[in-house]
Amino acid sequence: MVLMSAKGFTDAAFLAHVADRLATLPGVRAVTLGGSRAQGTHTPDSDWDVAVYYRGDFDPAELRALGWEGEVFGVGEWGGGVFNGGAWLTVDGRRVDVHYRDLDAVEHELAQARAGRFRWEPLMFHLAGIPSYLVVAELAVNQVLKGELPCPAYPEALRRTAPEMWLGRAGLTLQYARSNNVPRGQYTEVAGAIATAALQAGHAVLAARGEWVTNEKRLLERAGLRGIDGILAGMGQGPEPLGAAVAEARALLLPPLLPPSPPPT
Repeated sequence: MVLMSAKGFTDAAFLAHVADRLATLPGVRAVTLGGSRAQGTHTPDSDWDVAVYYRGDFDPAELRALGWEGEVFGVGEWGGGVFNGGAWLTVDGRRVDVHYRDLDAVEHELAQARAGRFRWEPLMFHLAGIPSYLVVAELAVNQVLKGELPCPAYPEALRRTAPEMWLGRAGLTLQYARSNNVPRGQYTEVAGAIATAALQAGHAVLAARGEWVTNEKRLLERAGLRGIDGILAGMGQGPEPLGAAVAEARALLLPPLLPPSPPPT
């Protein structure tokens, strides 16, 4: 069934219109607003990030049948992890991203996060990848438009385990670049490693503070690590300047969370 046009809606009416329609899809128990619009950091051109929380099976064909223009992906087509699919749509001339969220999987990750357990997953457009607790972060920061969802505080157990994992990945990323890319003078690979390590360290900083992260867009600013730009901008070519850049990046990214060095014996 093709729905009547939402043309001319105000932003508030538009959001209510979208949420109402999504809430009617079979299996959907809740609808949320996320991204910059949920956090008040949006611009007039920002897209609308919404998520449908479903129980049991969810058929994207039901979303496609709403008649909105755009591309609807199958469940699991965005990597098969916690970020398990969605759609890129245009409604009333506004760009709308719809994310699928399996409530059983979300509740599992919430229990894992409260126990300080999580896993790393790759995800397109995220240099450092994502933690499985990303879906828990969404519960904490998104606005519930339809239905009911928990709003978890940052688990103390996660504050203890997440910084160590992320900082360890940052250190290993820089170590690999120093040992393998620097001697070959591989400028691009070194630059990529430094950028990736910066975002990994950003996750560590925010986790230590108990602050949720849902994407990388403002991660470096929030973590106070924007100084990595200067290191990349000044990076010369050849093994010696590349090695110096890696050392400089390590000095910026790793010490804030490293334990104090033991006194000399």
